[in-house]
Amino acid sequence: MPELLTTDRIEEIGALGVKSPDPAALVAELVSAVDEGRLADPDDIGYALLVAADILDQAGDLADALALATRAIAEQPDEDAYARAVRGGLLLRLGRSDEGMAELTELRPLLETNPNATYLVDELAEAGHADLALQWLTGALDTILERTRTQQHESEDAQDEAAAMIYGLAQRRHTLREEMGLPHDEYDNLADRLRAASTHALDALDDGPATLLYWPEAEFTALLARWPALVDSYPKTWDEHRTQIERALADAAGLGGADLGVVAGTVEGLAAFAGEEPVDEETLDEYADSLDEVGLTAWPPGRNDACWCGSGAKYKKCCRPRSRD
Repeated sequence: MPELLTTDRIEEIGALGVKSPDPAALVAELVSAVDEGRLADPDDIGYALLVAADILDQAGDLADALALATRAIAEQPDEDAYARAVRGGLLLRLGRSDEGMAELTELRPLLETNPNATYLVDELAEAGHADLALQWLTGALDTILERTRTQQHESEDAQDEAAAMIYGLAQRRHTLREEMGLPHDEYDNLADRLRAASTHALDALDDGPATLLYWPEAEFTALLARWPALVDSYPKTWDEHRTQIERALADAAGLGGADLGVVAGTVEGLAAFAGEEPVDEETLDEYADSLDEVGLTAWPPGRNDACWCGSGAKYKKCCRPRSRD
C-alpha cells in the first residue's frame, strides 16, 4: 500500500523548500499525493498544494505556482480565502493586474470581519502596492471603530471580536507605515497605546500568562508517557497541542497583549524541577515560570521566519493558519 503523506511531512517539505537539492521532487511529492489520494488527512489538500505553490514561487516559477493556487481553490472551495489571496498576489506579480486586483478586492471585506485576514495586505505589499495596502487597513479600521461607536449594545463576544480586529489592524498598519518611512499619525498612536496597555488586557485572560509552556513533539510524547495523569491536561495529539498554543497567543494579541512568547519544556528538565513531588497543573505552571527567562521564543515570528513550534517550516505555512478557524 502506498505510503500516506502526513501533515508533518508536508510541513517538513515546506521547511526544505528551495533549499533542497531538488525542489522539483518535493513539488512532485506533494502534487502526486493529492492526485493519488494519499494524504493522511484529506483536509490537507489545499495546504499541500499551497506549500507546493510556495516552493515554486520561491524558485521564481510564478506561472506554475499560480496553477497550483488555483487548483487549491477548486479542491477546497469552502476554505479558499487564503488560497485566493495567494492567487491574487501571484496574478499581480505576473502583471495580470486587473485579475489580481479583482480577486483581492472581492476578499477585502474580510479585513472588517476576520482578525487574521491581514494576509490580504501582505499580498498587496509584496506585489508592490503598499500604498493601497495602507489604504485598505485604514478603511477597515475606520469602519470597525465607527461600528463600535454606533452599536453600543453588542454582546461580550462581539466586543471581544471587535477588540481583536482593532488591535490586529492597528499593529499591521503601524508596521507597514514604519516600513514605508511614514511619520506617526493618529492610528499609529492608537497602536502604541494598545500595545502599552497589554499588561492590563492580559489580566483578563483565562488562558494564563503571556509566556506559554510548549512541548516539542518528542517531548510531548515523552511527557504523557512518563506522567499519564497529565493526559486530561493536554489535547490528544501534539498537533492539537501546538494549535491550542497558537490560538491562545492569537487571543492574547487580540486583547492587546505584547511581549508574548513560548518556552519549550523538556521531560528531563521537568523531572529535575519537580524532584519527587507529583507533577500536576500547578507544578507545570511553576516550571513554566522557572523557564521564563531561559529559552524564550518571541511570538509571533515573521511570516517567512521559521515557525515557533520547531517544525522548521515557515510560520506562514505552519502554525499561523491554525488560528484562522
